[in-house]
Amino acid sequence: MRQVILTVLMLGLATPGVAQEEGEDLRDGFDLLGEGTRMILEGLMDEMRPLLDEARPFFEDEVLPMLERMGELVDDLGHYELPERLPNGDILIRRSEDAPPIEPLPEIGEGGEVEL
Repeated sequence: MRQVILTVLMLGLATPGVAQEEGEDLRDGFDLLGEGTRMILEGLMDEMRPLLDEARPFFEDEVLPMLERMGELVDDLGHYELPERLPNGDILIRRSEDAPPIEPLPEIGEGGEVEL
């Protein structure tokens, strides 16, 4: 797949040399280049669709809830340093020293009640 993308990009970069031609030939060349690119990308999507359909339940059941929870806990990613993996496998994401203070999360009562 990477080779196909590189080929498309190389063809796109080669067009300035073609741009010196005039008239219909140039227009036809760009039309063919655009059509070829469209066909390649459609073919890639057709090949990837089964993989994406297979991965969809994992993303819906596992990844999205995790990202939603992180969104509740993390106010702005710019206020955090790059993740750090410890020797025991834990991953730390430290808050930058110059980040503004965050509001504490509300306390959850025994029955799951949250006082607002």
